[in-house]
Amino acid sequence: MSQQQYSRLAVQRDSVELESLVSSEDDAGGSGSVSSRNLSEDSPPVFESDSHLNVMSGRNRSMSVSTIGDHMFNLAASSDVLGRAGIPLEKQKSLNLLHGLSLVIGLQIGSGIFASPSQVNYNSGSVMTSLIVWVVAGLLAWTGASSYAELGSAIPLNGSSQAYLQQIFGPFPAFLFSWTAWTVLKPGGAGIIAIIFGEYFSRGLGAGILTSVWFQKLFALIAVAGVTALNCMSTKWGANAGNLFMVIKIALLVAIAIIGLIAWPGYKETGALHHDVFEGSSTSLGQYAVALYAGLWAYDGWDNMNYVSAEMKNARRDLPRVIHIAMPVVILAYVLANVSYYAILSKQEILETTTVTLTFANKIFGKVGGIIFALLISFSCVGSLNATVFSSARLVYSSAEEGFLHDIFAKVHPKRGTPINALLLQGGLTALFVIVGEFHTLLTFYGVAGYIFYFLTVFGVIVLRIKEPDLERPYKTYIVTPVLFCCVALFLVSRTIFERPLESLCAAVFILSGCPIYFYKFGLPFKISGLLKTLKLRS
Repeated sequence: MSQQQYSRLAVQRDSVELESLVSSEDDAGGSGSVSSRNLSEDSPPVFESDSHLNVMSGRNRSMSVSTIGDHMFNLAASSDVLGRAGIPLEKQKSLNLLHGLSLVIGLQIGSGIFASPSQVNYNSGSVMTSLIVWVVAGLLAWTGASSYAELGSAIPLNGSSQAYLQQIFGPFPAFLFSWTAWTVLKPGGAGIIAIIFGEYFSRGLGAGILTSVWFQKLFALIAVAGVTALNCMSTKWGANAGNLFMVIKIALLVAIAIIGLIAWPGYKETGALHHDVFEGSSTSLGQYAVALYAGLWAYDGWDNMNYVSAEMKNARRDLPRVIHIAMPVVILAYVLANVSYYAILSKQEILETTTVTLTFANKIFGKVGGIIFALLISFSCVGSLNATVFSSARLVYSSAEEGFLHDIFAKVHPKRGTPINALLLQGGLTALFVIVGEFHTLLTFYGVAGYIFYFLTVFGVIVLRIKEPDLERPYKTYIVTPVLFCCVALFLVSRTIFERPLESLCAAVFILSGCPIYFYKFGLPFKISGLLKTLKLRS
């Protein structure tokens, strides 16, 4: 595919989503005026200056112009420009504020808080520094989420970082993100969640062969298949299931906090919180970086709604609301849960288990209580798995619309209205990670690769403020927010590179492995191609 063909395909995808946004906000009584006129193929370009965000590159096609507020976008003349069998996801508008909360809270609260405490505690060294890491990680995630909320309200397209990098920096970094995200980050994260589900579910069923590693993986694969099938059946089923799981998750963490507070006086001899809370504090910045990664992985999912913002009934209003409701709820829940863990368990007990909540429940209630908690946590993990599968499929879908993947993955089922092919691809890759995945290695890969792209995307907020000061921003975060996030993200990536060079190198090599794929499909990026031509002429 040539660069020009790619540009035209990108226009089609963005046009459908933006046209859909205009229609939905106009129906909802939004204040943005909407006007349009047809342009012939010989019409001059719409944008004559750099004062507007140009969302298209190819112009030799029939199109119209619409405005959202004072900002103009090029819109496709047809609402189904790619000729898909079903109604495009961007036109369905099936998600509301509650669905947004379930996607964000549902992915954040699910497996990380039940598995990451041991990693945070091990690398931070003491109880108090561990709690500080949990708070700092939550606040850092909140700054990133606020920055994404600004981008999502200004560029209301599906695909999260892929869409934002595309509009701000061009297709090359957008492709590298898409390549890394749909092949490793998303299915790898879902694989970790599924593995944790398998551990808790198998332990909830009892001892013996059912607790073996391969039975745990079998249960994890069943969960992946079940969640994928649910989302293939109906978008509404998947979204409503997320609402139910969100209630279970919040209730579970509240129960842990209350139980820990009530039982606290009876565990003064063993509870880590009853001893010197600063004992053993780490002095290594690298270890704190790794501890932050573990905490941030537990908070990961704050950008989940950005993958589906074009499917929201009113994304410009609800996206910031979701972020500023979900983040404080999750931070408070995580801190209270960890206080309960430390009140009952010793530091050694937390370090020696990957199922810390099960150890917590067994110590207080015995085997029966542990089984009940294990099953509840496993259901919570299914909720997180459902949320990540839901959003991952949207990334694959939008990647196919951009031309990064075969357009078969951009098809929507004509009756069910679901991106079945995209869901099956992510389900298959997730199953592969369940079979071969390992928690600690995937965690470091996620930290390096994920935060490289988080940095680039949030840095895009600053770039867009300079390049497009007049761009309509329904939500605008404080400028210090993206600046702070970028600084900390650079620190985390650099320190982890020094701390774990081999694993970091693997992450970098994998990201760069997407370069030859991009060059093969689209040719060299314009600036590089022009430089090579210039050097050739001079020689």
